[in-house]
Amino acid sequence: MRCPFCSFTQDKVIDSRESKDADSIRRRRECERCNKRFTTYERLDEIPYMVVKKDGRREKFDRQKVLSGLLHSCQKRNVSVTQMQEIVDAAESFVVDSPERERSTAAVGELIMGRLKDIDTVAYIRFASVYRDFKDVREFKQELEDLLGGREIKPKRPMAR
Repeated sequence: MRCPFCSFTQDKVIDSRESKDADSIRRRRECERCNKRFTTYERLDEIPYMVVKKDGRREKFDRQKVLSGLLHSCQKRNVSVTQMQEIVDAAESFVVDSPERERSTAAVGELIMGRLKDIDTVAYIRFASVYRDFKDVREFKQELEDLLGGREIKPKRPMAR
């Protein structure tokens, strides 16, 4: 470390402490030439994990954004917060495990939809309708037919009056 007073490169560490947020280390140093003290901070130089949007833009992966989407999709459904948290954890692990430190939002979305499909089909359809941005009713109907394995959707009987 170079002394800010005399530019000498030899110093000794007097005290080291973790910051309040535990994201850096504060060190009190003393220059061995001029004996003046100065403070340095060491931080982990973290490169963020990114997702590549459909239009090619890159954006930092945001757990909260994924959780927010799940909360909307699972509203008034029998999906626990723990299950949603597990899906968010899986999505984050998928991005973190990428050797390039980035994944496409398409791949992340497919992973989330795969997990939701196994838990709650209504939540899955809700998520898919936003994620896949259905243009018309035909696309929505096709997704439902694929979900049901090609079985015809039977309308409910009208209630007797």
